[in-house]
Formats: sequence, structure tokens, C-alpha cells
Amino acid sequence: MYGEELPAIVKERLDRELNSIISNGYAVMYIIAQKLVWKSNEDGYLVGSRGSVGSSFAATMSGITEVNPLQAHYRCPNCKYSDFDSPEVKAFSGRSGCDMPDKICPVCGEKLVKDGFDIPFETFLGFKGNKEPDIDLNFSGEYQSKAHAYCEVIFGYGQTFRAGTIGTLADKTAFGYIKNYYEERGIHKRNCEIDRIVQGCVGVRRTTGQHPGGIVVLPVGEEINTFTPVQHPANDMTTATVTTHFDYHSIDHNLLKLDILGHDDPTMIRMLQDLTGIDPVTIPLDDEAVMSLFKNTSALGVTPEDIGGIPLGCLGIPEFGTEFAMQMVIDAKPQEFSDLIRISGLSHGTDVWLGNAQTLIEQGLATISTAICTRDDIMIYLIQMGLDSEQSFTIMESVRKGKGLKEEWKEEMRAHDVPEWYIDSCLKIKYMFPKAHAAAYVMMAWRIAYCKVYYPLAYYAAYFSIRATGFNYEIMCQGRERLTYFQKDYERRKDSLSKKEQDVYRDMKIVQEMYARGFDFTPIDIYRAKPDRFQIIDGKLMPALNTIDGMGDNAAIAVAEAAKDGKFLSRDDFRQRTKATKTVIDLMGDLGLLGDMPESNQLSLFDFA
Repeated sequence: MYGEELPAIVKERLDRELNSIISNGYAVMYIIAQKLVWKSNEDGYLVGSRGSVGSSFAATMSGITEVNPLQAHYRCPNCKYSDFDSPEVKAFSGRSGCDMPDKICPVCGEKLVKDGFDIPFETFLGFKGNKEPDIDLNFSGEYQSKAHAYCEVIFGYGQTFRAGTIGTLADKTAFGYIKNYYEERGIHKRNCEIDRIVQGCVGVRRTTGQHPGGIVVLPVGEEINTFTPVQHPANDMTTATVTTHFDYHSIDHNLLKLDILGHDDPTMIRMLQDLTGIDPVTIPLDDEAVMSLFKNTSALGVTPEDIGGIPLGCLGIPEFGTEFAMQMVIDAKPQEFSDLIRISGLSHGTDVWLGNAQTLIEQGLATISTAICTRDDIMIYLIQMGLDSEQSFTIMESVRKGKGLKEEWKEEMRAHDVPEWYIDSCLKIKYMFPKAHAAAYVMMAWRIAYCKVYYPLAYYAAYFSIRATGFNYEIMCQGRERLTYFQKDYERRKDSLSKKEQDVYRDMKIVQEMYARGFDFTPIDIYRAKPDRFQIIDGKLMPALNTIDGMGDNAAIAVAEAAKDGKFLSRDDFRQRTKATKTVIDLMGDLGLLGDMPESNQLSLFDFA
């Protein structure tokens, strides 16, 4: 990336990081993460980084994260020329390199790569390597189990265990237990006495489970029972999974824990890659049409009136597609990629936006660029204001955990002209995300948004296959008028919708947008449809079999497998070969999906009359 002779700024950053990583014994974590990421990439799945690992340039160079934490800069992919110091580069300090104007290499004439997100390494390890690092990785949900299995390949059989969790009693459950106990014995207790006993029961262990992505690694030569008992989760002896009996928080200082989590974004990007042939890594992060999705609906070729009054085009884009996130986008008015990272930081934090940054922006005291959006902002700003770097780091760590500010810190901040609104903002914050996490998530979201603009059918196919949890063939695929009828009904009952209906209502909006853009569905062909994936056929979308109401994933797989064995002779034959229920078969018949399939295999003389 930077040539044989590294630029001074790159060499200094890498040396500083490697010294901190190696001297504190964290190099092994990098090697393990690198092996896992490389294996996933080799098998065709991108991996997203979580947390602050993206603030480590060593992690970028190891291929663990895509986030480049160096300051904004230009670099030439051909002759390795780089520019960190020109005035136009300096003007983008604290922002993303991808927001800089395009430029041609003055040495060889090649178009320069715009790189860097300006994230300090100290967010990850502290100034003296005194912060315990945690490398969390988002693998595709489809690939997660393979990544877990690959851990066993790396470390050997019997050296890895699933991290256990402890399920405790919640207050309502405890209340039910206690009330039942006294009722069964005919004892009357006042509510205040029951509440007192409830408080003593809340938090008591109820069951054990497993962490969704945690893998605990045992050092070679050690015995697992030295650290923790092990068990099958919830004492289910039929499962091959073995978990730590102790909650992983109790032992994570003694044993290495890897966070290998499953996420929809890498799965969706893999499906988009398969449908479009586009390498997601090559998607530009400065495309104006994609950026316009966060300002209006023009890139979609529709007006807000066409899509139920939604003023933006980012519906269905990860991080930005919910009502809450879209309202933030409207209020914050992002102009560039850097702003999207800041909005992502705001939306993930607790008490960072509502009643805090939102109010400050409305009052004109701050802008999206100056408000506190990610934890790194605090440390960088305080260092700029002249505070000691170690103290700035300590203040950042306290604020991001919701512990507030000590009096002496407030005095120090005031002494360095930190405004009162900034101090008040710090005091309100309960939790903050790191900038590296936000950058990694927004990069993934941007790639999906790019496909929404330039490959709409592929985008809708991937969205409905992977992210839509309430897609209903009967409601959504019978034309725009039928969809509108149900939308109005759901809108009237908006406050009383069940969880399932809320999911359906959310997906209706994406379908409405798809119809408005001029696209349509083709009826399910039971011989061509896939169990859980939408397909593009003749410029239309064919829904998956599991979108038929009442047909679960296993039933959909059974139908797809049975269809491979040849035509169904009758509905009876369909029922026997697929094990589908009568209700589902009747619904499929009503929807015209079974064609003119007779009820049974028996022929009637009248059929030939």
C-alpha cells in the first residue's frame, strides 16, 4: 500500500502500535483474528470489525479490519506516492479521506486512492497499553458456524469451548413465582411484602445458556477444570456443544475469549456480489448518488408522496433505515461520509443524541461536526484544547461508560476553555461507541446503499431474502393496490399491532418503494422457487417459498427438494411428498400457485367427457 520505503507518519504509527501490542503480549490475538478473517475472505465472505479494533493500524495491515485509522491522505496504488501534509489534506483533519476531492498522482498520472478515517490507536489499547483489548468480528450469519469450527482447527480438539452465560430471574417472573407460591398455600400477602421478596429474588440464577459468538480458548497443557467447570448448555446432553459453566465475564481475565459473531451485513453483501458480480471492496465511498439517499429520494427516481411521505431514500439501509435513525438523519443533515459515521455513533450511544446532541444542534451551540458523537471525539478534542493526553484518555473512558466527570476534571476542562455545553454533554452520556465501530458499520451500509441505487432488483432480492422478517406473499405480491389496502389497515391499527404485524408493516414500506420504482414480482413457480432466497427472473422478483404464510423454513426446503424429483401429480401427491399442511396447500391453491393440479391421483371418467 505504501511501498518499500514507508512514509515517516506510517512508520511511526506502526512502530508505536507494534511496540505496545508486542510488549503487552497481545500479538497472539492479532494472529488468531488474522487467521479467522483470512479464512472467511478466502471462502468468499467479508468480515466486519466491531468495537475499537479498527483504530489499530496494525490490524488494518494484518487484514483484520478494513478501517484505515490513519489521518486522511492520498496514496497511489501504482507508484506508492503518498500525501499526508499538503494544505488540502490538512483541511480534512478529523474527517474521512474518502470525502476529499479526486486527485491524479503527480508522479505517474494514476488516480489516487483517498484513504484514512483519522482514529487514534489509544482508543484500543490506551496510551501505555494498559487497556485490555477485545477483538470482536462480525462474520456472515451463514458462515459463523464454520468460523467457530475453524477455531478448533487452529487450536486443536478440546482446546476451545463456547462461552457460557447465566440466565437470571427477571422481576416479573419472580413476581409470578412468589404470587403462585402463596396462592397455592392459601396464604395472603400484601403487595408491598411480595415486592420486598421479589427484590431478593431478582438476579438469582435461573438457567445457563451460551454466548451467541463467544469462544473461550484453553492454553495448551492446561486443564479446563482449573478455570471453570464445563457443561452442555441448559444440561441438554444431546447437543455436541460444550460451554463454560461460569459466566464468561467471570473468567475473561484468565482465558482468551474470541467474539465471533453472526451478522446480516456480510451475508447480504455476499448475495449482492453473487447477483451483480461487483467486488464490494471496489465500491467508491464518495458516490454522490448514494450520498443523496441521506438527503432526499431523487436517486430512487421517486417522490416522497410515492412512498408514503418518507422524505429520504435510506429506508432499508442498515444503521439508517429505521424511523428513529431517519429522523436523526433529517435533523443532522449529513453532507459527506464523515457525517454518516458521526450519525452512526450517535444512534448507537445511550443519551448521546436525544436530549443531548440533538438539543445542542437545534440551539445552534453545536453542529454534527462539533457535537460529541463517538468516544474518540472526547479525547481528540480535549488534547486539542491543551489537556494532558493521558488525562484526556481517562476522561473519555469515564464518560463513555456513563461514569461522568470528577470535579477536578471539570476544573481542568474549564481552565483550558472547554465550553460549559461540552461539559454538560459529557455528564449526560451513559454509553458511547468507538469511531472505528461506526466507520466499519457505515462502510458495510454504504455498499448496500450503492446497490440500492445502481442494482435495485439485486438490492431488493437480497433485502427480502436476508433482512425481511415479516414478508408475506399473499399481502405483498398481488399488486400495488392490494398492498395499499393492507397498508391503510395496518396504519389505522398502528398502536395495537402485534410483533409479527409490526414486522409485516415495516417490510410493506420497502415493497411499496420497490413498486414505486417500477419493479414487480413474478408469481412463485414451485419448481423454480428457492426455499429462502428471492430470485431475479426476467426483470422481476420471484419470492422465496418461505414467504407463503404458514410455510416455515423446513417446510420450504421440503417443497424445494420434492420438486427436484419431478412434477407433482396432484395435491395429494404434493401433500405426501412435501409433508405440507392442508392449510398451506389450500392457501397455495387459492393463490394460484398449484396451477390446475387435481385434488387426487385418481382419474374420473367425467374428466374425459
